[in-house]
Amino acid sequence: MMAVGIDLLLPAFNDIESAYELQDGSGQLGQVITVFFFGLAVAQLIYGPLADSLGRKPVLYLSVLIYMAGAVISALAPSFGVLLVGRFVWGVGAAGARVVATAIIRDRFEGVAMAKAMSQVMAVFVLVPVFAPALGAGIIAFLPWRSLFWFCVLFAAGIAGWSLRLSETLDPAHRRPLNVSTTMRGYAQVARTPVTFGYTMAALFLQGVFTAYLAASESIVDEVFDMGPQFPFVFGAVAILFGVGAVVNGKVVERLGIDGVVTRAFALIIPLSFLLIVISVIAGGEPSIWIYMPILGVILGSFMFLMPNLGSAAMVPVGEIAGSASAATGAFRTAGGALLATLVASRVEASTTGFAFWVAVCCIAAGVCVIGVRRGEAQRRAGHVGESTASVALRS
Repeated sequence: MMAVGIDLLLPAFNDIESAYELQDGSGQLGQVITVFFFGLAVAQLIYGPLADSLGRKPVLYLSVLIYMAGAVISALAPSFGVLLVGRFVWGVGAAGARVVATAIIRDRFEGVAMAKAMSQVMAVFVLVPVFAPALGAGIIAFLPWRSLFWFCVLFAAGIAGWSLRLSETLDPAHRRPLNVSTTMRGYAQVARTPVTFGYTMAALFLQGVFTAYLAASESIVDEVFDMGPQFPFVFGAVAILFGVGAVVNGKVVERLGIDGVVTRAFALIIPLSFLLIVISVIAGGEPSIWIYMPILGVILGSFMFLMPNLGSAAMVPVGEIAGSASAATGAFRTAGGALLATLVASRVEASTTGFAFWVAVCCIAAGVCVIGVRRGEAQRRAGHVGESTASVALRS
């Protein structure tokens, strides 16, 4: 639902720009994506406690209704401002499915097993960008661009029908009272857990790259590479690397462990991000698409070795409040990533050099967060061992 709500619309960006008379280079068009992510982020904080109290399935059905309402508002929007309101509501609806999916997986798995399951989910998630832009382009070739919104309404209804086959996974013994104090205690527990907070921060910076890519990719392909009609195929080719990364991660994480996979992924993407800068600068901001996009695709595809694993590692210490933890970490990551992408929107839109610099900065920041978590955990374990040794000595 989340992926379709984003990727299906990308081929219609030029139509949206013309319909609402938006200025080129203003960054307004990217708001169609970022405001969706803001709705996605804010609503997760509400869905999490609901999912821990009422169960996973009722929250899923509620979110589907809101999702459909947001798509209808967008389809009927007479102005760009109303369109953004519809997109925000649309994101609010998508948030419920996102929270419920992660909570259900945490109900069933933890650690490496959860990372493997999340990789399978991510593999499905990234299959949508392979086909959605081409499907969207095909639809608007015969129908008005607003028909894409109505397609999403029908799609959400189909998802709701399919989900009737699911069983409730929340253990009745783990249901939490639905009140402000319980909710705040759950969120405070998430914020006070160093592993959860640190890995979520790392994922936030990676989300900043991903959101900026969704907002700027169409402009870069169209205005820099002059391949606007081929955008769905370029976007789909990069998305295939996402899918490959997610599938491979599900296999190697069992053998190498979460830390081993994450370390190797950062060792790859940080040097490649610097290479991307060099290539763009040397070419005066107009590199060959056959060099720039494959390297960018490898970097983004490598995120599939990071996002599922960082998310799974962040959830390990807070499994007893999986709904609230999924909501808090997801909201923080999504909102932070959307905010970062919004701040740099005008600088990375239609700029290969600006986007390359953004990729490098965010990848380095994410790596620093991971290093900080690992050092903190190492110090904690060393302190624990020291305390245990001292206790044994005193007893002796």
